[in-house]
Amino acid sequence: MARTQITAEPGVPQILITREFDAGRLLLFQAHIDPDLLVQWLGPRWLTTTIDRFDPQHGGTWHYTHRDPEGGEYAFGGVFHGVPSLDGIVQTIEFEGRPDHVCLRTVTFTEHGSKTMLSHNTVFQTAGDRDRELESGMGEEADDSMERLEELLARFTPVR
Repeated sequence: MARTQITAEPGVPQILITREFDAGRLLLFQAHIDPDLLVQWLGPRWLTTTIDRFDPQHGGTWHYTHRDPEGGEYAFGGVFHGVPSLDGIVQTIEFEGRPDHVCLRTVTFTEHGSKTMLSHNTVFQTAGDRDRELESGMGEEADDSMERLEELLARFTPVR
């Protein structure tokens, strides 16, 4: 089973999350831009995700909310930069609980035969912002999201 790799160099305002999937990049891309698929894997299992707005085009905005079993809500929003494509997705991300702390994420899909390396490269305004994200449990949550994505992709990928 593939493992999620999280790289965060000390003092650098960046987190790189990578994972190899046994699926083509088109399927991984669709899982990132189809709201019906996105809600099935985005976020840890203990949260339910609803998408309020999702317009994957240059300048298009997006907004989703995670809800926990006790009714707590965690809302995020942002803007797409450039047209999302198999070559990548570029978007800003802002957690409403920490306004004015915007980060920029670039998602790439690198295919190698029947496998695809997924990379989420997130750049924060400061190393402190990045550290707060890591301290919030983001690593475990990202790993859970990637596990959920793998489970979703397995439903579409034929067993070999």
